Amino acid sequence: MEAKILDGKALALKILGDLKKEIASFKKKPTLALVLVGNNPSSKIYIKQKILACKKISLNYKFLHFENISQNDLEKKILELNQDENIDGIMVQLPLPDNLDTFQIQQLIDPQKDVDGFGPTNLAYVFLGKPKIIPATPKGILELLDYYNLNLEGKLATVVGRSNIVGKPLSLLLLQRNATVICTHSKTKDLARFTKLADFLFVAVGKPKFITQDMVKPGAVVVDVGINKTSEGKIVGDVDFENVKKVASFITPVPGGVGPLTVASLLSNTIYAYKLRNGLY
Repeated sequence: MEAKILDGKALALKILGDLKKEIASFKKKPTLALVLVGNNPSSKIYIKQKILACKKISLNYKFLHFENISQNDLEKKILELNQDENIDGIMVQLPLPDNLDTFQIQQLIDPQKDVDGFGPTNLAYVFLGKPKIIPATPKGILELLDYYNLNLEGKLATVVGRSNIVGKPLSLLLLQRNATVICTHSKTKDLARFTKLADFLFVAVGKPKFITQDMVKPGAVVVDVGINKTSEGKIVGDVDFENVKKVASFITPVPGGVGPLTVASLLSNTIYAYKLRNGLY
């Protein structure tokens, strides 16, 4: 029996619909600042998706695109956005060009406007088990599991990847759900040994079809965060979907799984930031 599909696209549409209703009830619309530096093709696609989502729910946005900008000038721009009372959320599209210090930019963003949740203050809250603004992809993953009533408590969860964007915060959030967590990475020896133990397998490595059927425990829940383009131009995940779905109990497709939820969660974080700044919590 094939795995049941975890439909992130359908859940994202529901979340966006709820956000649109909430925005309509506000006296003043929230505004999200979207900052893009350079001309990375993938980054342009991601920004376009976020702008389309903003339009869909009638969320104001301010798009700032800098083809070339110095570290000092970008820092000044972030500080200006921090001080702008009309801006409720700030998102800097990653990756930044190599000449820019990503950590320095992230730590400058006002924690109450850090809707990506990548700044040290918001990540510290995640570490302490008191999350406020949760990084968008881990947030979307947890909402997807909740939507399908998949309980992590007492289960073994293996995370493949240790990025600050997905792997590390996700591992901490899974611990808070009382899962037993194994966080693996590029230096892990005999990776399959750990993936085959997992009741829940989360994969975020950026390598097409990296996780194969023989690396997955029968009946596991498999969440694929990867988005890769093949030489034929096809979009695939980090999991060999067609074969892994034969042994998993639940699996996310790519596209249509985690991706739409990342965008929806970013906008959800923006509404949260707006309400936090306006004393609505």
